[in-house]
Amino acid sequence: MDFRKLQSANKVKSTELLFGLALLVGVVIWALMTYFGNTGIGVIPFAVGIALLSVWGSYWASDKIVLTMTGAKLVTEADNKQLYDLVTEICVAAGLPVPKIAIVEDNAPNAFATGRNERHAVIAFTTGILRVMDREELQGVTAHELAHVANRDTLVSAVAATTAGALALLSDFMMRIMIFGGGNRRDNNNDQNPIALVASLIVLILAPLAALLLRLAISRKREALADVTAVAFTRNPAGLRRALEVLERDSTVVQQRSTAVAHIWIESPLDGSKTSKLFSTHPPLAERIATLKGMEGQQ
Repeated sequence: MDFRKLQSANKVKSTELLFGLALLVGVVIWALMTYFGNTGIGVIPFAVGIALLSVWGSYWASDKIVLTMTGAKLVTEADNKQLYDLVTEICVAAGLPVPKIAIVEDNAPNAFATGRNERHAVIAFTTGILRVMDREELQGVTAHELAHVANRDTLVSAVAATTAGALALLSDFMMRIMIFGGGNRRDNNNDQNPIALVASLIVLILAPLAALLLRLAISRKREALADVTAVAFTRNPAGLRRALEVLERDSTVVQQRSTAVAHIWIESPLDGSKTSKLFSTHPPLAERIATLKGMEGQQ
């Protein structure tokens, strides 16, 4: 497998999914205009404003928020020189500034990266992952997390979350108007095409689920992109592949399982074996391992 082609394919797919979210916004606006007329249109700026404030406020302070939620503690070079040297080595290869480094006291092997850009990035490792993985495996994990920083995945996630959140708010508000203001709506819609009204109602009901599925699909594509970008940094798919095999064999889960931060870990604590792929934030580990195996020998 050509990692450059895989990188390009994942970027294109991410863009297509983001376009799909934008298209869904247009469909929902049509549904609002059809079903509620001017009553619905007035809610759009309100819903978008709330989504922007909540998501982009979190995006701007993502490093501090995530460190607090996960219990990660920043460390210095003096605290763990070996880890600091390993991260610096990958940063030099990737052409990235060295991020802040943090450690999470947790026996489950896992890691994450956060921060709104390369200058405000943090990469964190659990004590479990530092204990069970060798240097080559940790190089692969570090490269994967730095790939998220290089690919601006925090920004992509913020755009997806803002759009999905606005759609959910719009649908919720409109359902409330439907319940508590149904009489006025029926009077306004007496002359409208009943098929169009039914179609717009279905759109309003299903839009939040569709937005969620698109958001999760974007997250999975960004994880796949980070795996491939990590290979571009290290030229060693075996390191990350072996690291993912360690995670696949390990059954422990990090203590912090909040849905708000589940997507940032290299292995999501919420994506169990019984979780449908459609509702997963990450591609299955077996699929990621197979992709990396296909790149071995091509470097």
